[in-house]
Amino acid sequence: MKYIPYCLATLAVLACMPSSVAEAESPTGGASNASSQKHPAPASDPDNEGGWVLNPDVSDEFDGDQLDQDKWFVEGTDGEYYIWKGRPPSQFAPHNVLVEDGKLKIRSQWEPEFEFAKEDYADGAHNDTYGVWEGQPFPVTTGGVISNKRFLYGYMEARTKAGNASMTSSFWAIGYQSELDIYEQIGNPAIKTGDIQEDMWKASIHDWSPPAKRPTRRFGLKTKLPFRVADDFHVYGAEWGEDYLKLYLDGELIWETTREREGKSWVLNNPLEIWFDSEIFTWLGMPTKEGLPMDYEIDYVRVWQKPSKHLLARQFFGFEGPILFQDNPKPNMLVPESSEVNQYQQFWQFGEDALTRFAITKDQAVQGIKSLRFDPNGLNVHVSAVTPPAAVQISDGQFDLSLSVYLEKDCGLQSLNVSLSDPEVVLDGFDLKDVPKEQWVKMTKTFQRDQASGDSDRLRLRFMKDQVEPGEGMIYIDDISISAHDPSASAPAMSVIQGKTVKKSPNDMTLQEFVDMEKAKWQENGWPWNQQAVEANFKEMDVDQNGLASGQERQTWFAKRAAEVAKEKATKPQSP
Repeated sequence: MKYIPYCLATLAVLACMPSSVAEAESPTGGASNASSQKHPAPASDPDNEGGWVLNPDVSDEFDGDQLDQDKWFVEGTDGEYYIWKGRPPSQFAPHNVLVEDGKLKIRSQWEPEFEFAKEDYADGAHNDTYGVWEGQPFPVTTGGVISNKRFLYGYMEARTKAGNASMTSSFWAIGYQSELDIYEQIGNPAIKTGDIQEDMWKASIHDWSPPAKRPTRRFGLKTKLPFRVADDFHVYGAEWGEDYLKLYLDGELIWETTREREGKSWVLNNPLEIWFDSEIFTWLGMPTKEGLPMDYEIDYVRVWQKPSKHLLARQFFGFEGPILFQDNPKPNMLVPESSEVNQYQQFWQFGEDALTRFAITKDQAVQGIKSLRFDPNGLNVHVSAVTPPAAVQISDGQFDLSLSVYLEKDCGLQSLNVSLSDPEVVLDGFDLKDVPKEQWVKMTKTFQRDQASGDSDRLRLRFMKDQVEPGEGMIYIDDISISAHDPSASAPAMSVIQGKTVKKSPNDMTLQEFVDMEKAKWQENGWPWNQQAVEANFKEMDVDQNGLASGQERQTWFAKRAAEVAKEKATKPQSP
């Protein structure tokens, strides 16, 4: 049977530690215990009570006299650019990236002799030309550096000092359909009324899922600092977990948020690569010839992660995004919104006979915001969901395979089959007949692998036509995991996942989704925002106290409120 990658079958793929196949064999996802002894613990956790382990692939002290090209790509090297050439009118140039005095320096300078690209770059409302501003030459060059490797979850920090000009100094990260700007700073903005000032910290999380049109910022931080960012070095840190984000300044927590709070705006579910660069934000003022050159200085960048029992790429087997083959080069035009299948990123594959039955969806999820939905109704052929070859890389031994399932009330699927292919191992089927309906349930099987994975090992979910009873309900699958079996701590074969708010209809709304909807409505109407009142309204709507406001509950509440307002108006004395 021919299998088709899901990203090619739909308009967009809605599909750790480890984040990639190359890291899947390491219990620390590529982090090195040896390297962690050479460097201090995170500034946020100086005694390392969290058990952090340094990941050397995305950490650097910049102590040499040139940049380590095994770790970093410099924009413009040999005429090659990754994703873009920078934000015009400035353009990235490789000679502006220097390592000296134990620091990485990204220089911005006035260079009339530089040969700028004869092209425009469109970004939202801006469509500017490299080397030109308002019809006149504006020959500012700058630099950009990107980590070759990506990582999923951890604590990243950099000790930096912004350049003292109207140019950005930025520490940020991008991945599949997501962007985390730890900060965008401007050391000396020409316009003093914008949302980035010389004594501010602006952090942003962007959603780059298609159509990926501005504005893409979903949430973040804007706060005043007690210093100018260009005056001295400070340590900026971001701790990023499955369901939370924390920002630190010189080791002190200054802001945090959670997946629960942000709802579907939480897009930080895929591995990220680190960027350091400078740009011109034209809407915040232009640098001057006299104010250049300037240097954005990075003393070090360090990324720590915590050891993990997971042996599979979590974002992929949680249906959040592609699996990464990080030993292969990233394509130059791998923009965050891209679902292109290539040697670097690949996706779940479904048989041609099953394309309409499968969907990676935001309807339900036990982790992240997506899961795999399968419709077994009327199934008359055997169908499968299959990973790409080499998506599984485990040793020989005894393992636990777990997955989470959610069965709608009238789901007729009786069994789910799982197998590995190289060498072949067929697990006992997951019996779904006694699984509680309309709840997320974690199921676990123990299996023996007598040989390590071959080069083409893959996982297959198989749905058999003779294991379907009449019924119109769907099954959702999420959070597939393999870990080494521990006989002293065996997992139960089936357990209900407690405390998980489960939607029974696409019209159901969580508190955060309702707040987001109401906030947009209030802003559109120019009403002064009152989150406390909105949250109180939600609690009134949620009559069954399940953490959700159904479409019917919201309609009933709004109709009741409209009637109360009408009654108040009718009984209110009229002015003469």
